[in-house]
Amino acid sequence: MKFSVAFCAIVANLGLSTTAFSLPSNDKTPFGIHVRGGTSLQSATVEESTTAGSYLSEIPAGPPDAILGIAEAFKSCEDPRKVNVCVGAYRDENGKPWVLPSVKEAERRMLDDPATNKEYASIAGDAAFVNLALKFAYGADADMEKLAGVQSLSGTGACRIGGHFFSQFLPGDEKKIIYVPSPTWGNHIGIFNKCGLEVRRYRYYDASTNGLDYDGMVEDLSDAPEGSVILLHACAHNPTGCDPSLDQWKSISDLMKTKSHHVFFDSAYQGFASGDAEADAAALRLFVAEGHNVALAQSFAKNFGLYGERCGTFSLLCNNADEKEKVMSQLKLIIRPMYSSPPIHGSSIVRTVLSGDELKDQYYEECAHMANRIKSMRNLLVDKLKEAGSTHDWSHVTEQIGMFAFTGMNSDMCDELTSEYAIFLTRDGRISLAGLNDNNVEYVAKAIHSVTDGKSITTSS
Repeated sequence: MKFSVAFCAIVANLGLSTTAFSLPSNDKTPFGIHVRGGTSLQSATVEESTTAGSYLSEIPAGPPDAILGIAEAFKSCEDPRKVNVCVGAYRDENGKPWVLPSVKEAERRMLDDPATNKEYASIAGDAAFVNLALKFAYGADADMEKLAGVQSLSGTGACRIGGHFFSQFLPGDEKKIIYVPSPTWGNHIGIFNKCGLEVRRYRYYDASTNGLDYDGMVEDLSDAPEGSVILLHACAHNPTGCDPSLDQWKSISDLMKTKSHHVFFDSAYQGFASGDAEADAAALRLFVAEGHNVALAQSFAKNFGLYGERCGTFSLLCNNADEKEKVMSQLKLIIRPMYSSPPIHGSSIVRTVLSGDELKDQYYEECAHMANRIKSMRNLLVDKLKEAGSTHDWSHVTEQIGMFAFTGMNSDMCDELTSEYAIFLTRDGRISLAGLNDNNVEYVAKAIHSVTDGKSITTSS
C-alpha cells in the first residue's frame, strides 16, 4: 500500500511506522487498521490510567445534598405508608405535581405562534420577560429607567450573580461580608461562599418560642460592620415561615439606612405565600419607597410551578439611567463566562402569562388556590394533632406562612419519624405542607404526636 508524504510525516511524528497500517488479506476488523506487531485496535490493551489522571483516585466522595438526598431515600423506600414532606415543591390534593392550567395554555399559544423559535437569548435574557418580571415584583409603577435587571437560572442563579457582583464591586480591599438569617435556605451558604463572600449569620428564629427573634435580629444587624450585605427573605421565610410585620420591616429599613447596609432580597414565594402577589411584595416595595438601592433575586419556580425550567431574574435598583447601563454591562460580563445566556422556555411561559389580562387573571386565581390549599393543610394538621391527643401548643404552625411549617421537632424526633413511620423530612423539623393531603394528614399527625408526646418542642438540639 502506498501512502502520501503528508501521511507518512504524521505517522513518523506519532512514533509509528506505516507498517502499522497494513491491510492483510484475512483482516476482519473495521477498516483493517493494525497496530505494530499485528494486534488490531479492537484487541489492543488499554493502559489503566495516565500519569496525568492519577489524581482522580485521590478525590474524596462529597456528602449528599441534605434535601435531595432525602428525596432519593424516599423514592427507594418500599414502605406503603411513606410520605414525603421534605422537598419544597407543590403537590395537589392527590399528592401529584400540578402544572398550572395557565401555564399549559401559555405553552399552547407559544406552540401556535409562528414567531416562536429556539434561537439563543441575549446574555441578559429575554428583555420583555425581564420587564414584566420586575414589574411583578416591584409594582406596575416601577421606575424601569433605574432598574438593572437580567434573566437568571432561577433564584439560585440570581443569588450567584448578585453575590459575584457584590464581591467584585463593593468598596474596600478586604473580603466582603454578607449576613444571612439563622436559619436560612441551606444553599445560600454554599452560593455566597463560592462568590468569595464571607458568610456570617444573624439571629432570626427563636426556638424557645417557635417564632421570630426580632430583638436578636435587630441587635445583630446593628452590630454588623457598616456597609455589610444583608440577605432578607422577601416573604414566607424558608425554612421557618416566620416573617416580620410591616411595622417591623419599617424599623429594619431604618436600621439598614443608619448602618449603610446593602439590602439583598431573595424572593422565591411571591403570591405563593399569602395567595396575593401584591401583598407578598410589601417588604420589597417598602424598602424601595424608603430609598434603598435594593438587590433582588427572583424565582418563578414555586409561584408558577416552573421548577425544572430554571426561570428567574436578578436586579439592582440604581440611582439613574447612567448607573443602570454601567451595572448592566458588568452583569453581562459576569454571566457570559458563567453560562453565556439563559434558557428561553420558562421565561417565554411567564412572559406569555403576564402579557395579557386574561391569562394573568387566571394565573392569580391558580396561585391563590395553591396558597389556600397549603393554609388549609396547616389548620387541618393542627386539628388532627389535637384529635390524636397532643397537648402541645401548635399555634406557631398556623401562624407561619408559606410552603413550610417549622414544627419545633428536634433531630431525634425527625429521625424517628423516618425510621418508624416512613415520613421523610429534613432533620431541623421543617415540614413541607404541600406534601400533606386529606389521605395522609391524619397518619402524619398521629406519628408526630407519637414522637413528641411528653417531650419539648420549644428547644432545639
